Amino acid sequence: MKVVIVVAFALIIGSLVSALVFLVKDQGRTNNVVRALGFRVGFSILLFLFILFANQMGWIESTGVPVGR
Repeated sequence: MKVVIVVAFALIIGSLVSALVFLVKDQGRTNNVVRALGFRVGFSILLFLFILFANQMGWIESTGVPVGR
């Protein structure tokens, strides 16, 4: 599970860096920045949904504050 999460974070950071490179290189003349940031948002949503799914399946366990105390 840790490997999947680390790879997802790497994709998110890589997309953010590519958006920065396109912003500096293209100076906003193309849609590459928007596309890269869209991928970043998509990867973030998929990571969040995967973590929720893994928690429901019992692959990971939450260790936060107990509910109802």
